[in-house]
Amino acid sequence: MFIELEPIFNNEGSVKEFDYGFSPDDCDEISTARVRGLVKNQTGIVSLTASVQFVIDTNCDRCATPVKQDNTLEIAHLLVSELNDEDNDEFYLVEDLHFNLDELIREDILLSLPTKILCRDDCKGLCPYCGTNLNEKQCDCKKPIDPRLEALKQFLE
Repeated sequence: MFIELEPIFNNEGSVKEFDYGFSPDDCDEISTARVRGLVKNQTGIVSLTASVQFVIDTNCDRCATPVKQDNTLEIAHLLVSELNDEDNDEFYLVEDLHFNLDELIREDILLSLPTKILCRDDCKGLCPYCGTNLNEKQCDCKKPIDPRLEALKQFLE
């Protein structure tokens, strides 16, 4: 969604609200995100605040069972038309005042995703030897003994 920011930057006290859905590019786990928020100019400071609701639909990283997680992400950014300090990460630079909101929301969603998505906090995963889902049943596999330590096992017996 494109937002024309020139009227907001030029008029103190102006507000632009938005409410729409979109599908993030290159993000197969997230089908559609619902974005509600506003851009406002308050005393010359242009801020963007939004609430993004999305569903992660993927497989558990430990046991590969399907997982659906509802998520809500709160976003807040300060928008500027020019930067004096190029290394400043506190502000989001909008050079042409014709702003593509989807790119910023997609970036924020990707940065908020967990490194591991689990079906539950205590997921046991799969047996590395037989592939049994250890959440459903316990397998009878014996961990193989390292051949270098075989002599120590015989010594203990």
